[in-house]
Amino acid sequence: MYVSDKIAFPVISAEEAAGLIPHDAMVGFSGFTPAGAAKAVPRALAARARALHAAGQPYQIRVLTGASTGASLDQALADAEAISWRAPYQSSKGMRDLANNGEADFLDMHLSHVSQMVLRGIYGKMDFAVIEATEVTPDGRVYMTTSIGNNPSYLQYAEKIIIELNQYHSPRLREMADVLIVPPPPHRSIIPIMEPMTKIGAPCALVDPKKIVGVVHTNEPDETTPFSPAGDISKKIAGNVVNFLLEEMAAGRMPGQFLPLQSGVGDVANAVLECLGKNPDIPPFTMFTEVFQDACVDLMESGRLVAASATALTVTPPQLQRIYADMDFYAPRIVLRPMEISNNPGVARRLGVIAMNTAIEVDIYGHVNSTHVGGTQIMNGIGGSGDFERNGFLSFFMCPSIAKGGCISTIVPMCTHVDHNEHSVQIIVTEHGLADLRNLAPVRRARKIIENCAHPAYREYLLDYLERAPRGHIRHDLSRCFEMHLNLKACGKMLPDLDLRQF
Repeated sequence: MYVSDKIAFPVISAEEAAGLIPHDAMVGFSGFTPAGAAKAVPRALAARARALHAAGQPYQIRVLTGASTGASLDQALADAEAISWRAPYQSSKGMRDLANNGEADFLDMHLSHVSQMVLRGIYGKMDFAVIEATEVTPDGRVYMTTSIGNNPSYLQYAEKIIIELNQYHSPRLREMADVLIVPPPPHRSIIPIMEPMTKIGAPCALVDPKKIVGVVHTNEPDETTPFSPAGDISKKIAGNVVNFLLEEMAAGRMPGQFLPLQSGVGDVANAVLECLGKNPDIPPFTMFTEVFQDACVDLMESGRLVAASATALTVTPPQLQRIYADMDFYAPRIVLRPMEISNNPGVARRLGVIAMNTAIEVDIYGHVNSTHVGGTQIMNGIGGSGDFERNGFLSFFMCPSIAKGGCISTIVPMCTHVDHNEHSVQIIVTEHGLADLRNLAPVRRARKIIENCAHPAYREYLLDYLERAPRGHIRHDLSRCFEMHLNLKACGKMLPDLDLRQF
């Protein structure tokens, strides 16, 4: 038994925990990226699924998380064909394959919406929640590890709770936590966050202790992997972003003390943060974002990043140990919140967040596809990008101008799928330049994107498409708008006769 003062929670193995979860159960798992993700129980669930499948018995569960997770959760369950339904975001190849092959239902959605949908029962009954924590107390206080994500809502709504008590993580993480569940409408008042470090909640989530059916002891790091060092293209994109921000400050269109940053995860995002940190003309800044990632560690220790609000410490184990070794420094400078708060559109609008996210493709009018290759194949999902881009003071979408050695242009006549429309997208950035779309009508937007952002090898085609399209407020030739995509499908190149050696 796990004895916490007067309450004795049963200590069980991961295999025993998996045995409690029946076929077709809805399970809410901790984890926002691999940070704080449940590990031992999902691995045991995958093993159970394989054994039952080998015996000719069905076994799949429905899975909710905070966002993407680690290999022990999404990838392990997908490899075991143990997922029938999944929301709200993923980045696992196995889960991606299940979704694209029609073998599992994947619901892609804005992350700020998930908690309300759960608490209102939109997804049906949540049978279990499996939550990683550093401590659980007799009165039901659950102190979480490196992410908050949707844990507070899952603990409140699930009928039964399994705690993965992970001794790897510092118990001082509670000093960063700021947990609040927003009440349902019409009883909501303003969320009183006036700057990124404002704390409005508690250091823990609460659960009815009677719902805890088992505690599984673990001692494992998060399965966070490092991103590649910034390459030349990422550095050029970052330079274009930083130069634009300096111009906005010089023109008086942005406060001199700067504004909080939101940054997506990945090589380009890390490059932008590093470039901001190295430029002496950018004042020390704060972040109001989803993830605190590796690049933020050096920025914070150098004094360039002075404070950060997020929902997850998405850092590699060496960087996390660096944080744990100096919690006196980091704890007062980082706040971890539930993602309903970290991604709240109203707070992002109030703080004037500068939103920086990445795109798969951008069309000539500024629509952005950030989720589906060729309009049909899911990559990861929309995540929190929509929560911020629609409500940010400035909204950037960034991508290299070409992919697959130049066979693909990321600037296209019409996006094959639209996550972010022209009315919300403000600024497009590639390694070739930047298009500020904020005061431009559609045709002028198109020319600006083509001239500033498209790869030179594709500009002639895109300008020809624009000029030859039938006249209208938005010009499109419906017989040609997907010609580049059809060429790619037919012969592997968007422009079959293109020779990039000329450029």
